[in-house]
Amino acid sequence: MILPITAYGHPVLRKKSIDIDKDYPDLEKFIADLWETMYKTDGVGLAAPQVNRSIRVFAIDASPFVKNYPEAKNFKKLFINAYIIEREGEEISYNEGCISIPDIHEDVTRKTRVLMRYTDEEWNEHEERFEGIQARVIQHEYDHLEGILFTDHISNLRKMILKRKLSDIAHGRIDPGYRMLFPNLKKKRY
Repeated sequence: MILPITAYGHPVLRKKSIDIDKDYPDLEKFIADLWETMYKTDGVGLAAPQVNRSIRVFAIDASPFVKNYPEAKNFKKLFINAYIIEREGEEISYNEGCISIPDIHEDVTRKTRVLMRYTDEEWNEHEERFEGIQARVIQHEYDHLEGILFTDHISNLRKMILKRKLSDIAHGRIDPGYRMLFPNLKKKRY
């Protein structure tokens, strides 16, 4: 099932997500819906808060980046109860976007490597290093678990310039081509 995406301004996007266990209700279905929703919205990653669940789960399929980033090949993973242990390497700027903030793309500076601790969907625990585009996408999705958006990484001047567009998103004055939950919309629109 395609889940509606929470739009910029929705309170769940600012909450710190909680860990879950294997008894989380309908987890298998939720994971399947998360993947389906990510692909339907043309995302390369999708975190649970973006579909109105404040839990520490995100999915990534970086294959759309494979032309420019060979490490993206076959990089499809689900992360449960994920924590970044360490960020390292140089800081690189890259133009990011987000399906919760449609039609806005900004340069965001992030470290080139991360050390992650996470559980996979078979409940195996991992501690693993990722770098390059893998690390970038992981950091973007991980931020959602911490209540952080990519727009939090841009300058105050850029935020002022984007204020109107961000307000339009929060008030549902956009049409991204997929269902969204708009926090400031008077009448629900799907």
